Amino acid sequence: MGRAFQNRKESMAKTAAAKTKVYSKYGREIYVCAKAGGTDPNGNLALRGLIERAKKDQVPSHVIDKALDKASGGGGEDYSAARYEGFGPGSCMVIVDCLTDNPNRTFGDVRACFNKAKSKLGTPGSVSHMFDHCAILAYAGDDEEAALEALMEADVDVTDIENEDGRITVFAPHTEYAKAKQALTDAFGELDFEVDEIQFIPQTTTPVEGDDVAMFEKLLDTLNDLDDVQRVYHNADVADA
Repeated sequence: MGRAFQNRKESMAKTAAAKTKVYSKYGREIYVCAKAGGTDPNGNLALRGLIERAKKDQVPSHVIDKALDKASGGGGEDYSAARYEGFGPGSCMVIVDCLTDNPNRTFGDVRACFNKAKSKLGTPGSVSHMFDHCAILAYAGDDEEAALEALMEADVDVTDIENEDGRITVFAPHTEYAKAKQALTDAFGELDFEVDEIQFIPQTTTPVEGDDVAMFEKLLDTLNDLDDVQRVYHNADVADA
């Protein structure tokens, strides 16, 4: 797998407005996750990982608590997941994951972002087949064999394990996320996961050069500015200016 998953990291400006947007995205995702699987992190591993990630990104406790309180109530917003796939500048491939209470609005907003960047939305499946949908768990350690043994004993379908620079990174199908995380914590106790996510990892990369670089950055910026957009994945290998 290499370090391709790190290329997906969003570049958000460190401003109060940007932080507020990050908090909003986490709040919405925590709400949906808790609504679907329960508000107790001990019984909802996906929620537990999400809360841990939010805390590492310095999301205030009151934002997390508010989302959990909303999820424990009977009403609240009715968000649904929406995924859009398309081709960005330089023919790179882009996947946009959203949580929305108005799919028609979200589709229009995402399409406008692609159009402004001279890019094109595709049909479902037109891009995602060129990505691996992976659970990624990374923690400080150097015993690759012990990790593999723990995962195999728990009947986890492991895709790959890396042991680099004092860090073990486990890759597994996204459907194995909860089982893989549980197997590692059962074997090694409470781990401080440096990476604890489900991501789309590109199987190949596409070079983005010249004038396409600015257009690509514009596409990412406008997409990340949308409230409904949770994550953006791509296979672009952006040339240095």
